Amino acid sequence: MAGLLGKSAKKSIAALCGVSDGNHFAISDEFAEEGIPYYRGQDCVGHVFIEQCAPNHITPRAFNVEHMRRSHLHRGDVLLSIIGTIGEASLVTSSEPATCSCKLAILRPKDVAAEFLAMVLRSEVGRSQTERFTRGAVQMGLLLEDMDQLWIPRFSTALEKAIVTLVRASQAEYETAKAKLADAENNLMSALGLGNWQPPEPLSYTRRALEAFTAKRLDSDYFSPRVTRLLARLGASGRTVRDMAPPRHEKFTPAASGDFRYIEISDVRSDGTTTCESVPMREAPSRATWRVRAGDVLTSTVRPIRRLSALVMPEQDGCIASSGFVVLQPSEVPAEVLLTYLRLPLFCELMDLHTSASLYPAISETDLLRLPFPNLPPATCDAIVQSVRSAHTARARARTLLDRAKRAVEIAIETNEATALTFLKTCSP
Repeated sequence: MAGLLGKSAKKSIAALCGVSDGNHFAISDEFAEEGIPYYRGQDCVGHVFIEQCAPNHITPRAFNVEHMRRSHLHRGDVLLSIIGTIGEASLVTSSEPATCSCKLAILRPKDVAAEFLAMVLRSEVGRSQTERFTRGAVQMGLLLEDMDQLWIPRFSTALEKAIVTLVRASQAEYETAKAKLADAENNLMSALGLGNWQPPEPLSYTRRALEAFTAKRLDSDYFSPRVTRLLARLGASGRTVRDMAPPRHEKFTPAASGDFRYIEISDVRSDGTTTCESVPMREAPSRATWRVRAGDVLTSTVRPIRRLSALVMPEQDGCIASSGFVVLQPSEVPAEVLLTYLRLPLFCELMDLHTSASLYPAISETDLLRLPFPNLPPATCDAIVQSVRSAHTARARARTLLDRAKRAVEIAIETNEATALTFLKTCSP
């Protein structure tokens, strides 16, 4: 398809953008649960807007060292994966501090709209070009020096602006979805009496030795008044997560042939949704463990403070999830309410207190299922369900708009601009 570019006016990425890449220095000691987003190649997969992913974070100290300044991201940058997930492209839409690894090229548009550039790179012609220029002996990749040979077609102002408009409309829909999820969380916090909760923070406190021996723990955070009060508030009903949503243990055994759809922890998005990837049965990772069903809720046991829980949608029924998840079947609570509860920062804090190990801190399924689940008024549950479903509807509209924008680029290259403009007029937002 790249040969079709011969019909179009075009310029190279190097001519249209400033080109650099991310951080080359070792930084593992500076990773943190919270802080400055540090994007990697895999974070671009499935995310046109990079802020939708659940990235690693680094400390502000690491972000502000001199050699990191060259990889600081700006709003309007386009990130292109050049190692590993080669060819994936995402837009930076936030002006908040962020940076990235050297597995991403940072394209800073000078003479092209970032939204249009991202759509070209994600189109078939963009992907075919990045595939053609991928090279290497041990680790395949794209070279920054080749950006003067990766071509971006140029169309009329009308067509390029129309594509930009669609992408921005998509972003607005994602912002609507984000606001709806915030409404759901705020409703839940209010119902729990935690909206303006000011937990006690004494300088010192004591606990009986029997409590420590019973809990089989000696860490002070676990016995803090803050945690004690929170557990009392959430546990007043006497019910647990298991009571509301027992685990699904439908084991997966790979077949001799064919493919399956796999969900791993990195596929979970920051908005409580997840993607999946087709994997050949013969290449099934040892972690591919649980078959999931529509309406299940997945929650990551690894680093639970990252709020990585997701609702399994109807189109994901039958997917296989990693052993790093607990698969929950909501039985006494709507799935949308369970999802919102599991993603509450305060509940994630409780999960984090039960983690063990230092490299990959994880909570056991047993400890997760024992955590409390509160009584909630039916009206609160209904409002949360409505907000979460409205967020899903907005996300679906956003994906449709992006698909139209990408398809318009492909039609303009394959056929002509007039046909692409006609296509956009018949499906305008």
